[in-house]
Amino acid sequence: MDKVTNLKFSIIIPVYNRPDEVEELLDSLKKQTNKDFEVIIVEDGSEIKSDNVIKKYDDLLDIRYFFKSNSGPGQSRNYGMERAKGNYFIILDSDCVLPPNYFEIVKNSIENDYVDAFGGPDKAHKNFTKIQKAINYSMTSFLTTGGIRGGSEKVDKFYPRSFNMGLSKDVFEKTKGFSKMRFGEDIDMSLRILKNGFKTKLINEAYVYHKRRTNLRQFFKQVYNSGIARINLHKKHPGSLKIVHSAPTAFILGVVLLLVLSFTLSWIFLIPVFLHILILIIDSSIKNKNLIIGMLSVITSYMQIFSYGLGFLAAFWKQIVLRKAEFSAFEKNFYK
Repeated sequence: MDKVTNLKFSIIIPVYNRPDEVEELLDSLKKQTNKDFEVIIVEDGSEIKSDNVIKKYDDLLDIRYFFKSNSGPGQSRNYGMERAKGNYFIILDSDCVLPPNYFEIVKNSIENDYVDAFGGPDKAHKNFTKIQKAINYSMTSFLTTGGIRGGSEKVDKFYPRSFNMGLSKDVFEKTKGFSKMRFGEDIDMSLRILKNGFKTKLINEAYVYHKRRTNLRQFFKQVYNSGIARINLHKKHPGSLKIVHSAPTAFILGVVLLLVLSFTLSWIFLIPVFLHILILIIDSSIKNKNLIIGMLSVITSYMQIFSYGLGFLAAFWKQIVLRKAEFSAFEKNFYK
């Protein structure tokens, strides 16, 4: 109970070359119905700094700004938590925007049902572009991710992700914070939180608007790297790999098999693929209330499944079958 009565929150935001995103996020923090928190911005060796943007909010928020050499988001989060005045940290990505009651919901949930770590889902804002909404659908729909992201606790234990994550100072001190893993560092952190005996929970109402990437080429790289990260996590945490994580690879092999059969035997083997595409269009169109977004979701969903599956398969072949060193990610930039 003492943990609840003495809660002091610090919001930790690592930033790399994204002053425009930071301004949108800070503007949403300024509009919170409950502002009982401090904000710590950690500039991770950016060439395009956010310092001038942050100065605008000096009198509007309890905000502190740090600049450090580039080391990636995980180490920058640790840097911020080491310097935080609070005893409960909320980790956000710079490309997120918060609804006005986000912090009020989080605070009430932690006070009423204390856990040492939580996570929340992500959604698409009404002002997002159509492609942003399609990408959001692909990254959050049960039809594409199997329910392992964001808004579901039914498939497995809940593993908070760093775009919208909270953890106590006790967690940080016991786990020593985020590891130096290049990708998948948030799932690694969640696994270590659970292994250290802490409880996690999903606060479903504490969602953020996550803008994600609008460039399909970058989106492909991001999800490909996530497939690689899943094998890296398996090597570091044996037993963490579940059947659901191999589903995209199985989907790829299934689609390839159906295509081969359709060319060699009969077009009828394409019916399952057409039905899946139709279901995606209908489901996304209904959820987004827009047919164009529904059709774009087919492109982003198949890109999401194939890129993750290919990254997973490539890393599995190199690390598990050939027993070689950690598989390299597709891009050098730490930030998704």
